[in-house]
Amino acid sequence: MTSATQQDRATPEQETTRTAWNAIADGYDTFVTAPGMPVAEDALRRAGLCSGMRVLDVAAGSGALSIPAARLGAHVVAADLSPRMIDRLEARARSEGLSTLEARVMDGHALELNDNTFDISASQFGVMLFPDLPRALRELVRVTKSGGRVVMVVYVAPTELDFLNFFIGAMHASIPGFTGIPTDPPPLPFQVADTEKLYRALIDAGLTDVRVENGRETLEFRSGKQMWDWVVNSNPLAQMLIGGLTSAQQEDVQQVLDGMLLERSGGNRPAILINPVYIGIGTK
Repeated sequence: MTSATQQDRATPEQETTRTAWNAIADGYDTFVTAPGMPVAEDALRRAGLCSGMRVLDVAAGSGALSIPAARLGAHVVAADLSPRMIDRLEARARSEGLSTLEARVMDGHALELNDNTFDISASQFGVMLFPDLPRALRELVRVTKSGGRVVMVVYVAPTELDFLNFFIGAMHASIPGFTGIPTDPPPLPFQVADTEKLYRALIDAGLTDVRVENGRETLEFRSGKQMWDWVVNSNPLAQMLIGGLTSAQQEDVQQVLDGMLLERSGGNRPAILINPVYIGIGTK
């Protein structure tokens, strides 16, 4: 369900963000969503999800967290700024007959939801991208019931992520002058890529009994092309990294990735890449 009011009053920055995510929504749904579901299930289990609970998924994409929550019997509201992502999420829910999942176009900085509504309010690889993270976390807390839990799943430091080390390494090997990603300050996806920063952000949002636990995202890739598709559709920032590359350069990167994946797998397929994550959980 689209909120025309929020779309009508969207700022230029929000429109830019919406356009960027709309542009990769189909690829994100095809390549990224399903591999993200196991870590979401793990986070929901740690948060104590039970059938019948009300769950909010903010910056839901096409459902890596909200689809597993609905499968487990929760009543889910999935919110995302991108109408195209919401379209893909709704298509997934329909295909599985998940009638307890409602998807809405909504800005996570200003949720059009009542106070004290959800047993669990969560975001996986979503709110960590927001330019005003404290505001978004306060919104998650606001709509959570007293005694309910807020859950954040975020990536650790970029140097610890297999997918990024592989991709950046292949880009360096293939593209003369490639400089990688900025580190000071790091891009928004890594603004809480530290246990203390994530812990403090959840405490400052008004949560108690906060804990930050270690988890991991496990990815399987059978070819450099498959990994390329996953990376470049995972975030608009990836599109910026490859901007201007010719088709031949893209093929070169994929060939280097082929060799790196073959080495990782020991000659067998698929290659397994591990991305550590932090799972932050706090109680309202």
